[in-house]
Amino acid sequence: MPRLSQATWTILSPGTEDRLRPIYQVNRDRLPQLLPEKYKRMRRSPFAFFRGAAALMAADLATTPKTGVVVQICGDAHVRNLGAYAALDGTLVFDLNDFDETIIGPWEWDVKRLATSLVLAGRESGQSEACCEGSVRAFVLSYRTHLQTFGEMRFARLARYLITRQRRSPLLAQIFREAERVTPLRNLAKLTVQRGGRVRFHNEAPVLEHISPRLAHDVVTALGKYAGTLNASRRRTFERYRPVDVTFKLVGTGSVGTRDYVVLMFGNGPSDPLFMQVKQELPSCFAPYLPRNAAVHHQGRRVAEGQQMMQTLSDPFLGYTSFGGHEYLVRQLADHKAALDPIELDRRTLPEYAILCGEVLAKGHARTGDAALLAGYAGRSARLDRAIEAFAVTYADQVKTDYKLFRQTRRPTSRSRHHRERRV
Repeated sequence: MPRLSQATWTILSPGTEDRLRPIYQVNRDRLPQLLPEKYKRMRRSPFAFFRGAAALMAADLATTPKTGVVVQICGDAHVRNLGAYAALDGTLVFDLNDFDETIIGPWEWDVKRLATSLVLAGRESGQSEACCEGSVRAFVLSYRTHLQTFGEMRFARLARYLITRQRRSPLLAQIFREAERVTPLRNLAKLTVQRGGRVRFHNEAPVLEHISPRLAHDVVTALGKYAGTLNASRRRTFERYRPVDVTFKLVGTGSVGTRDYVVLMFGNGPSDPLFMQVKQELPSCFAPYLPRNAAVHHQGRRVAEGQQMMQTLSDPFLGYTSFGGHEYLVRQLADHKAALDPIELDRRTLPEYAILCGEVLAKGHARTGDAALLAGYAGRSARLDRAIEAFAVTYADQVKTDYKLFRQTRRPTSRSRHHRERRV
């Protein structure tokens, strides 16, 4: 497959709402009464629509030429899905941090989605087309050159490769400063209140809503099974905490409608809170377009292991569980976690951030695929840079066209009564 063929995309005419069908197909097994909130969030801008329409891009990418070279892909690689978080020793690191759609797939799908997001984010922050195009070229150049480095690196060193605050980057410093403020104690002050001598979550529908005692019991019981997915040391640490309250939490844009619970736990006194997120995982939106010879038996495990493979350091409490006929990822809730708001990107920081994106994505792909093979295909010339630039600009225009159709289309909603799972 010639590198210039990576530019292949022809804008599809708006047509009918059938064009948007992949967006609705992934709503199976979601809470139907929350879907209007998902659509509301997607209506805010073309970039917000893009975030909630990974399934639509998956269907489109499946029609494009492919190299046949696969890695563990993030699946939803875009500028909001990279950020800072705390490692086990408290070190703040920068990496990919959202893996709901992760799966083994063509490396170029990640590259094309992240490149398109740079154009959309740049447009949303008011940058020129030249700046947006230049950021995509900078991203692909960074991706290529880091693949060359990783392709020659000892595997053991690659396994330890970190992007930390030691980098002298004002942009990274800004993200790390925000991550420092996102602590369990800050979450305690933000999400909870004292009632009758007990610490309880706020009840602020639709973002936070208390659930029935029976469902709360099921969530806490499922944490017992989850503990078995941790190593002995981390399992022992987790088991020293005790749950005191459970709530339903509305999350993200693409994830709206999934069952998502947060458990407040305390360890060594009231100044030692631990917030655990139990998040329903559905099949990756890329799964229908990939070979079925690697069947996924647990969606939570798919996400947890995909994250551990692509990240250098992961949440020490990352695991998975099941209950009520659904499969869940379990992790800490926003422990020292922060990402860049695309609206903050400007003429200087957009290319800087694009270079960082290229390094992060190259690292994730090199850890899970053949970095030397990828580097050989990507080459040392700017051909791939120009091809991905052409694709990203054209596909960003496609997103704009689809966004207009989405705003004009009457989306399917549920008239069913309030879902029993979310009753107090």
